[in-house]
Amino acid sequence: MFGFFNKLPITEQDRLWADEAFQRLERLLGRRRMIEAQVVQPTAEDFPDHYDRTPVAAEKLLVRVCTFMRVKRESIDFEIFPDEMDGLRELLPSWNSQGGRHAAGLYMDDRAITGDEKTKPVVAVRSTQLKDPLTLVATIAHELGHVILLRGELLAPNTPDHEPLTDLLTVFLGLGIFTANSAARFVQFQDDQRQGWTMNRLGYLPEEVYGYALAKFAAIRGEEKPAWAKHLSTNVRAYFQRSQAWLKRKESSLEKLARPGIKIG
Repeated sequence: MFGFFNKLPITEQDRLWADEAFQRLERLLGRRRMIEAQVVQPTAEDFPDHYDRTPVAAEKLLVRVCTFMRVKRESIDFEIFPDEMDGLRELLPSWNSQGGRHAAGLYMDDRAITGDEKTKPVVAVRSTQLKDPLTLVATIAHELGHVILLRGELLAPNTPDHEPLTDLLTVFLGLGIFTANSAARFVQFQDDQRQGWTMNRLGYLPEEVYGYALAKFAAIRGEEKPAWAKHLSTNVRAYFQRSQAWLKRKESSLEKLARPGIKIG
């Protein structure tokens, strides 16, 4: 039983991808960008504006997230599309639910079509996202990640893993609490005939990988017991703590091997 806690919550393949992806983001944006990133938390300090599920409130939230991610608000257009527009799920890159039924958010850039460099990219969110500010922040953060990587020409749109890499970018830039907690969300529903709970899955990375990525993020920043971890969902926090323990043991083993008189390799 105790051996369970000595294991990472992710596969070796996923760990290698995450480690390499962190290195890619460091090369693209610089390590300092991650070290200096503010860890955004679901608190009144970080989001002081009243949120009432209206487009006006969503706009204020967008401005906050733009500031956190260093994206100029005036450089993008922001739209809210109704649920009936399911045809939008065919547009890529987009952040689709894992079930493939609905697009939670969309990033669109017609610059290549129009040839006009002044054409602004569009960040759009589904209207139902306004009901849950946590997932709305996560959706906006992911789409702004596209603005940074694709509009900034740091990454080619046809990069095979550009969607999960964009998810990881939210961790790299301090928005990981929101995207990790939104990876699997239990939502209550009720109508005239039924009520109950359903699970919504958003994004491209599972909770386990988010837990490891957040632990890696904290380790690189020298945060052994980050106060922000209390905001992680129960599952993500468990994966985070297991990953932290594994990374600490790995670091300790490497330190022992590096001692004088001990040959490495």
